[in-house]
Amino acid sequence: MAEKIIYISGIGEILLKKTKRARRLSIKVKPFGGVIAVIPPLVTYKTAENFIREKQDWIKSSLSKMEQIEEKRTVFTENTRFCTLYHCLKIEKAKGKRFYTQITGNEIKIKYPHNIAIRDERVQAGIRKAIEKAWLVEAWEVLPKKTLELAKKHGFKYKSLTVKNTVSRWGSCSYDNRINLSLHLMRLPEHLIEHVILHELCHTIVKNHGKNFWALLEKVNPGARKLAKELKNYDARIY
Repeated sequence: MAEKIIYISGIGEILLKKTKRARRLSIKVKPFGGVIAVIPPLVTYKTAENFIREKQDWIKSSLSKMEQIEEKRTVFTENTRFCTLYHCLKIEKAKGKRFYTQITGNEIKIKYPHNIAIRDERVQAGIRKAIEKAWLVEAWEVLPKKTLELAKKHGFKYKSLTVKNTVSRWGSCSYDNRINLSLHLMRLPEHLIEHVILHELCHTIVKNHGKNFWALLEKVNPGARKLAKELKNYDARIY
């Protein structure tokens, strides 16, 4: 995959990505991801740039919407009250110059360097990384057991289960029935966690989202379509 970054006034930096999987030239604007142009191998960078300039109004409008989404992200301070399922955040300014994190029995302990402002993006990124470590610990405690219980209850079989820090999707199921779940499921209410797991378990039987898939999912999880709409109210990238 070849990549190139260009700058267009009024938009900013745009990442051009050439990939063999791309069948057509397309533009993506995502929260915290900026503007990305996906380019088929035979399309030149110049053609892609011209295409981007033609779509400037749409890109600017999309960026404005993304900024509104990004503003919902928490800015953590010493006074922020934030808890995961089993842990609560505790932030302190350190005497030294090191960033320190520790996941204890019920706390996510953060000590950040006294010479850096807590709103500095480096500190905020460190805090988020610690929170996600706590979610990962919790996810491994909760999700394998819940998946096994639901599989046994409804007669599903799967090959393996993995928990990862994925934000593009809540879960996935491979063609050989290996299930992957996002650690960010730990942020969802229990009924939506079960909805996602059952969704992936159904993919061990039906590998698409056609009528047969939804019929199976509705059978094991009545109201699945309403739950799918409810799930859209959550974004794994924003907390």
